[in-house]
Amino acid sequence: MKKTALFDTHVALGAKMVPFAGFEMPVQYAGVTEEHFAVREKVGLFDVSHMGQFIIEGAGSKELLQKVTTNNIEALENGKAQYTALPNENGGLVDDLIIYKMADEKYFIVVNASNIEKDWNHISKYNTFGAKMSNISDETSLLAIQGPKAIEVLQKLTDVTLADIPYYHFTVGIVAGVEEVIISNTGYTGSGGFEIYFKNEVAEKLWNAVLEAGKEEGIVPCGLAARDTLRLEKGFCLYGNDIDDTTSPLEAGLGWITKLDTDFVSKEIFAKQKEEGVNKKLVGFEMLEKAIPRHDYEVADAEGNIIGKVTSGTMSPMKKVGIGLAYVAKPHFKLGSEIFIKIRNKNIPAKVVKLPFV
Repeated sequence: MKKTALFDTHVALGAKMVPFAGFEMPVQYAGVTEEHFAVREKVGLFDVSHMGQFIIEGAGSKELLQKVTTNNIEALENGKAQYTALPNENGGLVDDLIIYKMADEKYFIVVNASNIEKDWNHISKYNTFGAKMSNISDETSLLAIQGPKAIEVLQKLTDVTLADIPYYHFTVGIVAGVEEVIISNTGYTGSGGFEIYFKNEVAEKLWNAVLEAGKEEGIVPCGLAARDTLRLEKGFCLYGNDIDDTTSPLEAGLGWITKLDTDFVSKEIFAKQKEEGVNKKLVGFEMLEKAIPRHDYEVADAEGNIIGKVTSGTMSPMKKVGIGLAYVAKPHFKLGSEIFIKIRNKNIPAKVVKLPFV
């Protein structure tokens, strides 16, 4: 198992460590609910250094990224980030990712930890444009400072005016005396905040500096379990659960990052899906009785026919009801549709609802 640069720090703080995407990662510290509410109401700190990072630069870099991603790379300006996806040749997804435009002909790419090698190989396969590719995953650390008070905490550590960085934009500056830190107004919790990227050797220094700066605001270290409940309340997809090699972005509700006026891998498949409609769709649902839906539970209609499968599910800490995402067959994916989640051989009623849940 790989370890992030902060492994010993997590153990010293009493984190419960679990294997995740080939890394030993903290799943929780004080407890999932406490960490969840800290992020929704105050501020939490996550080590997400398991994520992968590539640099794609030089002549042909823009053309390569336009070919392999679904969003329009032309819309990216220097200092801006873009959520996008890597489609495979069969109309599924290799991964979802974020592209940061560092400068003309220089892009910083952030990919999911479990897909680092797969993504690298896929992008390399299409690099007939002569772009220079570097995999800097093993030398890069990433902290996410998330929650409504994140800006107050991080502002104590930098001269960069954080309020001037719009959502999905970034800058490079000094944080806690460390130079060349990428400061990004992004995150996976839906509660606002920043993500900072830097070299492994300063990870402990920055982790401790952020925790110290956030004492007054009630900052807590958070693990992967709270990250999951937070992203699910906002209806954000998790690769491997809600999207994978077999799901199309249109089925997953990611049509908004699928720009059919550009030319990319599998574009024809998605154009046809858009024209004809899809036969299944990823929907959000809420349980109508006290029950917790889980990944891979079957979804049935009123007659008991299997019409889909749960991809993510939990008890929402904010709403106190079971919530989930599921792929559901047509026509059952319409808002307001009653569906049934099979839990221990019982069909428990649920309702298709609009995302986000919170």
